[in-house]
Amino acid sequence: MEGPRVARYEQWFANNPQYVENMLQRANLYLYQIVQDVSKRNMPMEIALLPAIESAYSPDAYSRSAAIGLWQFEPSTGRLWGLKNNWWYNGERDIIASTNAALDFLQSLHNQFHSWDLALAAYNAGQGTVEAAIAHNKALGLGTHYRDLRLPLQTEHYVPKLMAFVNIVRDPAKYGLTLRAIPNSPYFVRVNTGSQVDLSVIARLANMSLKQLYAINPGFTHWATAPNGPHTILVPVATKAALIEGLSQLPPQDRMQWARHRVVPGDTLYGISREYGVSIAAIRSTNHLYGDLLHVGQNLLIPMAGRRLVVSRHPAARTEVALARSGPQRVKIIHRVRPGDTLWSIAERYRVYVTQLERWNVLNAHDVLRLGQRILIWASPAMVPSAMAKTRVTE
Repeated sequence: MEGPRVARYEQWFANNPQYVENMLQRANLYLYQIVQDVSKRNMPMEIALLPAIESAYSPDAYSRSAAIGLWQFEPSTGRLWGLKNNWWYNGERDIIASTNAALDFLQSLHNQFHSWDLALAAYNAGQGTVEAAIAHNKALGLGTHYRDLRLPLQTEHYVPKLMAFVNIVRDPAKYGLTLRAIPNSPYFVRVNTGSQVDLSVIARLANMSLKQLYAINPGFTHWATAPNGPHTILVPVATKAALIEGLSQLPPQDRMQWARHRVVPGDTLYGISREYGVSIAAIRSTNHLYGDLLHVGQNLLIPMAGRRLVVSRHPAARTEVALARSGPQRVKIIHRVRPGDTLWSIAERYRVYVTQLERWNVLNAHDVLRLGQRILIWASPAMVPSAMAKTRVTE
C-alpha cells in the first residue's frame, strides 16, 4: 500500500529512530514466537508487526477503552476469544495466549470480509462499524474496498501506519535507519510447573531476575502462578534444563508459603484480607469459596508466596515491604494511599511506571484512589523509603 498517509508515517518513524529502537528492543523478546505463529497459519507476515501499531510491543500497554496487552484486547473481546481473566492471571497480557486469540480473531475477520485491509480495519474499529460503512457505500453504488469507505479517523490511519512500519522494516536504509537484528531463534520456551508455584522460586531456579521473568510472563498479575492453572511458564531457552531439574527436586512445601487462619467470631473475608495483605479473590480462589460466608472454626489457607513481612517502626511510615526469597533484586512494597496521592505521584516516588502499577494492582490509570488503599509495587531496594531504615522482621 502506498499513498500520502503511508508516506506521512514513514517519515514519522524515520524522524523518531529512538522510538523505533526502543520498540524493537521490546519486540526482541516476542517477535520470533509471533512470526512462527503467523507463518503456521499462512497469514501475511505483516500481521506479525501489528503489535507495533497496537502496543509498541509493550505487554503493559493500556488504552482508555481498557484494551491491554500486545494485541490490545478489551475484556469483552478477550472473553469472546477464550482468554481467561482472574485475580492471578490475565490472558489478555499473556504473550502466547493473546497472540493465538488475536490471530484467531483476524482470521475470522478475513473470512468475513475477504480482505486483509478490511479485516485489520474491523480489528481496530469493530465488525459492526466496517459492516455499516460497506452497507452505506453499496446503497450509494460506491466501492467497498478499504480506501473507499468512510471509517473513523483512527481506523483510516490504522492500515497506512502499519504498512509504513512494514516498509521501514523491509528497507530501513532507504529511510536512513539502522535497525537491530531480531534473532531467528526462540528467546523463551514453555515449562510445565505441575502446580501453583511462587514466581520468585521460579526466578531463583532459573537464575534470572523477577523483572526478566515478568517480562515474558506478563499474564501473571501477582506473585505466583494461578492455583487452578495455567501451570505453564515461559523461561529463556538456556534456563529450561536448570528449571526442570530444580522443580523436580523442590519439596512441595517450598513451592508456596502458606499461613493458616482459623476463623473466629467476627471474622470476615475483608478483615482477613486486610490482616494478611492478600486480596479477597485470592483467599476465595485458594480455599474454593463461592461467597462471603465463613464458619467459626473453619481453617483457611492464606497464600504468602514465600516472603517475609517487614514492617516499619517509624510511626509516620504507612508502608509494608516484603523481600522476595530470590534475593535483593526486587522489593515488594505495599504503599498505603495518603491524601494527595495519585498513581503518577506514587510511580514517581518509587521510580516505576504507571502501567506497571496498573498491572500489579489491576487498576485503570483514571481510577480514583481511596485513602488507606493498598498499592502493590515491585521496586528497587534503593527505592525503599528512608523512613523504613529501622525495621523488624516477622515470619
